[in-house]
Amino acid sequence: MLIFVKEGDQLKYMKKTMKPQEIDYLHITADKSICGGRPIIKGTRTAVANIAGYYLMGFTPEEIQRELPHLNLSQVFDALAFYLDHRETIDQEIEQDREEVVSREFPAGKY
Repeated sequence: MLIFVKEGDQLKYMKKTMKPQEIDYLHITADKSICGGRPIIKGTRTAVANIAGYYLMGFTPEEIQRELPHLNLSQVFDALAFYLDHRETIDQEIEQDREEVVSREFPAGKY
């Protein structure tokens, strides 16, 4: 299982358990038992990659918050800050979750 681990001042995917306090963002955490260890908004199952997806579609932080009303605006901004600071890694996560990629990995009728 791949998850984020802090190494120096960067977060990288590693095959290792991560303690939530290792992430220096107020509203972001990672726990191997929630969403496979991917960065999420604390107290939710909303992944940073989901917030980034809205951002990449052109949504403003306020529009993202309206789409995800269980989040407050500071949580959205923190997720966007995390995304922008770790763009390459989150973009890889978004790519792995694309329907075409998942369909190749898990073809219909095989499972």
